[in-house]
This record gives sequence, structure tokens and C-alpha cells, in this order.
Amino acid sequence: MTADKVRIAVVGAAGAFGRKHLDGLAHVEDAEVTVVSGTRPEPTQAVAEKYGVPTVLLSYEEVLERDDVDAVILATPTGLHAAQTRAALAAGKHVQVEIPLADSLADAEAALAAAEASDLVAMVGHTRRFNPSHQWIHQRIAAGDLGIQQLDVQTYFFRRTNTNAQGEPRSWTDHLLWHHAAHTVDLFAYQAGRIVQANAIQGPIHPELGIAMDMSIHLKAVSGAICTLSLSFNNDGPFGTFFRYIGDTGTYIARYDDLVDGREEPIDVSHVAVSMNGIELQDREFIAAIREGREPNSSLRQVIDCYRVLGGLEQQLAAHQEQPA
Repeated sequence: MTADKVRIAVVGAAGAFGRKHLDGLAHVEDAEVTVVSGTRPEPTQAVAEKYGVPTVLLSYEEVLERDDVDAVILATPTGLHAAQTRAALAAGKHVQVEIPLADSLADAEAALAAAEASDLVAMVGHTRRFNPSHQWIHQRIAAGDLGIQQLDVQTYFFRRTNTNAQGEPRSWTDHLLWHHAAHTVDLFAYQAGRIVQANAIQGPIHPELGIAMDMSIHLKAVSGAICTLSLSFNNDGPFGTFFRYIGDTGTYIARYDDLVDGREEPIDVSHVAVSMNGIELQDREFIAAIREGREPNSSLRQVIDCYRVLGGLEQQLAAHQEQPA
């Protein structure tokens, strides 16, 4: 780390979220992207040229050997996240890994053990903790002005092939439980308290993608609040995730960074943080935690309970799948 900059390698830079991080980091004064990496030479080179990054590498091992890399941001396929996180920590690099941390509880726990054995910053991109709309809610809860009674969430996409957030082909298969549900499971615990009860059911497994295309999850927090989460890859309509907070002193609906009350009256959240971009805000937290030598919001330790809940739900779903019709 130089006196004024944390030097970053963005791995998986040519993917949709790699580019989102590069956009966010461009506004973080304390960060300097020194390396971009990916397995596709031409798109990765194009990204480097667009963002003015001096070094392009096609090998993750080479990234971790660089003296001009203090930290890595992993925007790689889900199945690589846990192992790449452990490798970064072993190489002495701070690491921010995109959500989800892992696609199994065992891998998530192994990544946490590596983080706790190091003195490095290790965080997961649980962006909902950073979106200004959800931050506004969190601040009201922290001030004692709002208690969550119920969170009703819809996570809807239309998917028949392996494509990323920008509609481009990708080599891996997304997952409603280990990816999309992770956002809400962690957010619900962040807003309402530790989850003490969780149940899930799912629809048929897609014959080609090998995943459930519809899922319903029900949660209860130690506070008594409940959450109903509906997820679908079969939704032919508006895409994304929509959150209805039903509280003891008000109802609020969050649509990404827009927030309205229960009567659809807009709430100004532009003053909540220095940016309206949740990815930029989580990158700012990552850089600040490194410079200040502290635990970041969304550290592996803070989010591990989310993956423990997901692991339990996976066991439930597998047991139901094995039952005879």
C-alpha cells in the first residue's frame, strides 16, 4: 500500500460485476486499480483500456504474486469464490469477494477460518447493507424509531440460459438459494436480528440448468419479525428485487436505491451516503477498513450466519426432494 492509495486487482473484470466495481472504484480517491484479470484475453484487455488499468493478467496465481497489489476484488464465478478467497488471504492480500461467499456451508466455513487466522480485511459484497434505501431503514431501526414486524420480498427474473446481469453468456449456473436468497437472508438479519427459524420449498428442477426455477423461503428473527421471500426465474415481467418493510411505525418499499412509503410517496435518501451507488459504497467501506485497520461492515464473520441458514435450507430442500411422490 502506498502512502495515499490502496492498490487493487479486480479479478473477473470483464464480467458484469467486475465492471460495476471498476465504475465504483473510479470514484474512490484512496483506491488505485493496478491490475485487471480474467480468463478471456480480448474482453479483459478491452476493459483495461477503457478504465486505464496498466496491467492485464490471465492467471489468478500471477495476480497474487504481484507486489503492486494490496487487495483483490473477486467478481468471478460463484464456485470459485471460497477457494480464491482463501488463496488471497494466504498470499497476504486483503479480499472482497462478490456475493455469495460460497455455494456450500463447508466452503463458507473454511473461508471464515482462513479470514480469522489472518490479520487482513476480508468482506463479502452483500450490497443490500450499503444501498442508501436500506441504510435509511437501518438508521431508523438503530435510532429506535422503527421496529420491523415483517419483510416481504420478491426476487424475480426470467432465465432460460446461463447469462449475466447484462444478458451476456457465462460459463456457470446461477442459483436462487445460494446467490439470490443470500441477499435477503443477510439483510433480514441485519435489520431484524439473528434468524432463529427458517423453512423453504422449491418448484421443479430445470432439466437443462439443473436448478430450481421457483422457491419460497420463510424466516423468523429473534426479535419476532418474520420474512417471506419469493424467488423465481420464470417471471416474465419487471426484473429485480423488491422489498416491503412493514414496521410498527410505518411501511416502506425499497426498489434498489429508490424508497417510498406505504402510500408510494417518495423518500429522499440522497443524503444517507456520499453516493447512491451501492457497489461504490461497499468498495469505499473495503478501502476504508484496509486503511483504518478495522473490521468492515459485511465481513466474513458478520455474514457467516447467512450461509449457515442457507446450508440448513439446502438440507431441508434435499430431504423434501428425496421423498416419494
